[in-house]
Amino acid sequence: MPVTLKEATGSAHSRIYAMGAARGENAVPNDDIVGPINSSDEWIRQRTGVITRVRADRDTGALELAVAAAQEAVDKAGVDPTEIDLVIVATISNVQQTPSISAVVADRIGATPAAAYDVNAACAGYCYAIAQADALIRAGAARYAVVIGAEKLSDVIDPTDRSISFLLGDGAGAALLGPSDTPGIPATSWGSDGSKAGLVGMNATLTQFRDGEAAWPTLRQEGPSVFRWAVWEMAKVAKQTLENAGVKPEDLAAFIPHQANMRIVDEFAKQLGLPDTVAIADDITTTGNTSAASIPLAAHRLLQERPELSGGLALQIGFGAGLVFAAQVVVLP
Repeated sequence: MPVTLKEATGSAHSRIYAMGAARGENAVPNDDIVGPINSSDEWIRQRTGVITRVRADRDTGALELAVAAAQEAVDKAGVDPTEIDLVIVATISNVQQTPSISAVVADRIGATPAAAYDVNAACAGYCYAIAQADALIRAGAARYAVVIGAEKLSDVIDPTDRSISFLLGDGAGAALLGPSDTPGIPATSWGSDGSKAGLVGMNATLTQFRDGEAAWPTLRQEGPSVFRWAVWEMAKVAKQTLENAGVKPEDLAAFIPHQANMRIVDEFAKQLGLPDTVAIADDITTTGNTSAASIPLAAHRLLQERPELSGGLALQIGFGAGLVFAAQVVVLP
């Protein structure tokens, strides 16, 4: 007789138990970076909302930031690290192609032998990783998971670049997920449009750098095109995400978008018709755009400043190079 395999079963739902954060050690005001890009503090504030950005010391990498953020999330959740089955790190700034940041993080927080892998989905990476952790917990492949967005973008910027360098900062945000009796992470809306891959990304390959055909690869973007895509197309995704979750704008406690640009965030809020009762996360003003780390960092700051939002619903949406996007409604820890 054929053998019937035992079906893997997990929790009916998952939720975020706790969050952690780590930021670069140095606050870098606009006045410190405007010279090489022939700009001004006023121009940067008006165009992006950024007043300062945080950047890490030379010896601090995305790995160290990820470990610090993950450790805070684990400590807050009160979960034994040996019970963590999965660690996912979303990043575009691991300076080693391998090993993954996640495997080292798992070891340093005491989660060995947790499954561990990195995700490269740029500024949508954290939301991609949340979707995966949620699905794996519900499938029975993990019980507790740590999801981290970690970036040291100062390693991949050109100080003379006017397209994106002045926006970028360094940091990591983490969430610990586990089983739940009620839905804590409804379905994720996600996707990509590779036809627009040239709008934002690295300006050269590592092999071109190796062969002397290009300088060290750094990030570039076509700002106006990315702005239009983010404002118009991503607003549609955000609206669809709310509909899929059975949530109306007035049901939200918070809106936590990728911290790309405060003008984009403000336009988002208008298009979604968010009432004044919805708290809008703002981490870009003093941290900058930290790509995959920006949403968890913004959520962590919001919960620190507004602890009464705990347990409320938040719409989070990430979008960036690829072009890729992901959004979900979550119950705030």
